[in-house]
Amino acid sequence: MSIILINMIGTVYKIHSDFYYVMPSGKNGDTALVECKLREILKKKKEKITVGDFVEVEDNNAIVKILDRKNSCKRPAVSNLDLMLVVCALMEPDLDFIQLNRYLTFLKYHKIPVLLCFNKDDLADEPELSFMREKISNIYKPLGYEIIFTSALNKDGLEELKKLIKGKTIALTGQSGVGKSSILNALNPKFNLRTKNVSDKLKRGVHTTRHCEILEFDDFKIIDTPGFSRLTFDFILPKDLGDYFDEIKELKQGCRYSDCLHILGEDEGCNVIENLDKIDISRYESYTEFLEEAKKFKEKVTYEGTKEETSSKTTNNKNFAKISTKKRVHSRRKTNQTTKNLLLEHNTFEDDFGEEE
Repeated sequence: MSIILINMIGTVYKIHSDFYYVMPSGKNGDTALVECKLREILKKKKEKITVGDFVEVEDNNAIVKILDRKNSCKRPAVSNLDLMLVVCALMEPDLDFIQLNRYLTFLKYHKIPVLLCFNKDDLADEPELSFMREKISNIYKPLGYEIIFTSALNKDGLEELKKLIKGKTIALTGQSGVGKSSILNALNPKFNLRTKNVSDKLKRGVHTTRHCEILEFDDFKIIDTPGFSRLTFDFILPKDLGDYFDEIKELKQGCRYSDCLHILGEDEGCNVIENLDKIDISRYESYTEFLEEAKKFKEKVTYEGTKEETSSKTTNNKNFAKISTKKRVHSRRKTNQTTKNLLLEHNTFEDDFGEEE
């Protein structure tokens, strides 16, 4: 028999099909999870609930409200994070700096704090490992990122990692095959999450995590998320992209033109280009690649527009669901008024064109 709760505040721990599994505030453990459904009014509003959301549950285990979020992102679809652990592999698959910068730019846009974790350092020999560590530190420490090197296999760096995430709700993201599930298993073997080796044919990771779910540890919570290989900056304008690269943001203040896009060979008087030696080449290459994606977004906005019909409206400080235009039925008052107008038109027609006496 399922538990029936009334007026509960809780956190969405996992989502499966149309069911939402909510942990009541102050509770813990799988047995405390409450299986909930979404109230119809939220479906009409097209409210998107994600793992990590704080929600209000009323009678019959129906979610009636999503509480204010401190942050959220769509990929992975999570909310209310204290920290995002961006996991990369030093080898197998090879470290892709442009992909890493893609994650960092995306997370800066969503104002989510980041901890950089470089895994599989057991696969590199000492000279190569020293070179990689130095290169990574030189690029990302000046930008303010905290960095940790781990080996899920040898359990190196895991105690330091536990200290950095203590008391926090975090999520892991990164390419498939970098060892996210292996790190979680090493932190707490009881979870026994499914892992798989890097594909010998494709030389990249294979997806093992299929859904988002909050996993409880003794003094922190982790949202395990599916791996994914690509984000596209099809939501930002070109002129704004530089604000999410700290080194470019600092230098662009000295550009001659306010609309400068900092492209090599295009704008004279660009302070970014004149100081390109102060920016790591992989960071600038990432910027130019993302810029092309942003230009396509600008073109779409310019020629197609992005306006969509809203799914809710606010009246007297209350939020209501809107019925779509296709499904909207005229109100009784409007129907009566239309009928009255038709009768008036009919009577006028008879008066003007009635039979002669």
